[in-house]
Amino acid sequence: MPSRVPRAVFRTTLAVSLLFSAIQSAHAVLGGSLMTPPANAATTSRNVTPVAVMHAASAETSGASGASSSSAASSSSYTVQETTYGNGTIVREYQAANGTVFGIAWHGPQMPHLADLLGTYFPQYVAGVQAVRAVRGGGHGPVAVEQSGLVVHSGGHMGAFAGQAWLPQALPDGVSGSDIQ
Repeated sequence: MPSRVPRAVFRTTLAVSLLFSAIQSAHAVLGGSLMTPPANAATTSRNVTPVAVMHAASAETSGASGASSSSAASSSSYTVQETTYGNGTIVREYQAANGTVFGIAWHGPQMPHLADLLGTYFPQYVAGVQAVRAVRGGGHGPVAVEQSGLVVHSGGHMGAFAGQAWLPQALPDGVSGSDIQ
């Protein structure tokens, strides 16, 4: 009698392959540069200066000129680029002043293509998911991969997916993983 596990693995692999082939590619790379949005996507960007950095800059420069305070705060600022796909999925990329994407967040009716979003970190994420599922005894549901060089939280259900990924070592001063939303 054939084992049920290989059959389940085959069905899961097939379902994931079909799902990924139907999903639009984002072409963003965690640890790289901002994505080039697909033709049917709308993109907006905004600059952010972390509150903790602004307070630290103000404390360090109290009594000094305002220009000094503003340059200290702006050196730790980052940009958030938000892309809304035609299917309603929203992807936010968090880019440091040096141009590197240090975090990505998504939410919407379809999962973005994580291989594109995570880039060279995707194999590390897959290994982390396999390790989490091995400990849990398989199954489905939300996944949290928390390693020293990569953190990915992903979950949801058909029609409502959400997640975040970030590189702890690349977070700018005053930014924490909870800021990636």
